[in-house]
Amino acid sequence: MATTQQLQDFAQQVRRDIVRMVHSVQSGHPGGSLGCNEFLTVLFQKVMDYSSNFSMNGANEDLFFLSNGHISPVYYSVLARSGFFPIDELATFRKLNTRLQGHPTTHEGLPGVRIASGSLGQGMSVSIGAAQSKKLNGDDKLVYSLHGDGELQEGQNWEAIMYAAGKKIDNYIATVDYNLKQIDGATDDVMPLGDLKAKFEAFGWVVLEVKNGNDIESIIKGLAEAKSLTGKGKPVCILLHTEMGNGVDFMMHTHAWHGKPPSDAQLQDALNQNPETLGDF
Repeated sequence: MATTQQLQDFAQQVRRDIVRMVHSVQSGHPGGSLGCNEFLTVLFQKVMDYSSNFSMNGANEDLFFLSNGHISPVYYSVLARSGFFPIDELATFRKLNTRLQGHPTTHEGLPGVRIASGSLGQGMSVSIGAAQSKKLNGDDKLVYSLHGDGELQEGQNWEAIMYAAGKKIDNYIATVDYNLKQIDGATDDVMPLGDLKAKFEAFGWVVLEVKNGNDIESIIKGLAEAKSLTGKGKPVCILLHTEMGNGVDFMMHTHAWHGKPPSDAQLQDALNQNPETLGDF
């Protein structure tokens, strides 16, 4: 099992991957990718029980669904470095005929990707369906998902949130990237989310908060607690307080890097802040 130092080294290399991928095609979403890096690192490197032989069936293994698909750079990097496909394929990000499209797709058969998630607001519905299927099949593994906070402005989520509690989908852990930012600015300015914890609880969920969602030990502890609360009749939500652009100082504390590539000089600055640990692609 990965140590904290190994997880930190992994996350640092993923940061390099993210900025290099987005820079190379001058297109993509570095901000949210950097903000969710530590979470996905811990999930895939320490928490989830999954098979190295990927199949869309996913029986008898934990499943993950990325709902906020625009943060594909971090997803692809973590998948590649977790053994799902060759690391050097990261160099094809967003290029013509690549399997690594700007938003994850399934038609090219990229291992690790179970749904196309370019359109926001749909991942929770799919995740709940997968979790319910596991319950019906007597499969005791868990389903995890990740969502942007701005994504919860989509109404379909709230139908799904109501359904999950009503049908006691208690083998499901949904995590919200709670960075309070989206493409057009602060969530409070675009469409205020109100008290998300109270809202999920009112809909019948168990809600945990990870106050430092970029701290590996805090994430490990939060996911362990979430897992301990499964199987008790209620779905579980983690509100993960993150910083968009985390680990690259000039990308932090602003929404400006939601979907903006770095220049050559900015790339070098970002890489200087995150020295190579596991080897660049």
